[in-house]
Amino acid sequence: MSLVKEFKAFALKGNVIDLAVAVVIGGAFGKIVNAIVAEIIMPLVGKVMPQGGWQSYTVGDIRVGVVLNEILQFLIVAMVLFIVIVKFMGALKRKDELPPPATKKCGECLEDIPSAARRCRACTSPQAA
Repeated sequence: MSLVKEFKAFALKGNVIDLAVAVVIGGAFGKIVNAIVAEIIMPLVGKVMPQGGWQSYTVGDIRVGVVLNEILQFLIVAMVLFIVIVKFMGALKRKDELPPPATKKCGECLEDIPSAARRCRACTSPQAA
């Protein structure tokens, strides 16, 4: 197989395309989260902090306020992502999951039996738990 054909087969795999879409959507979602943090949350934090200009704090030549600002923004972004992605999407996923089936097929006679049954009622063969 030629190098071009191998590359085409690799690039057009579903996993590669899914990953590319996820990266693009993730970048766009990141911009939304960063805008919320920068334009809504951080101004509120600035009003709560003493003197409002806490980002300009320095200790000697070290700009401590800038470092604290970046750490705070990271923590807020991580919290927003955790709430939106992990909690909210997890709750949506749990709603979509189907309950386990109430019956199963016997491996010997193909009769429908309750899922918790340890023996088939038709042929009495033992069932896996």
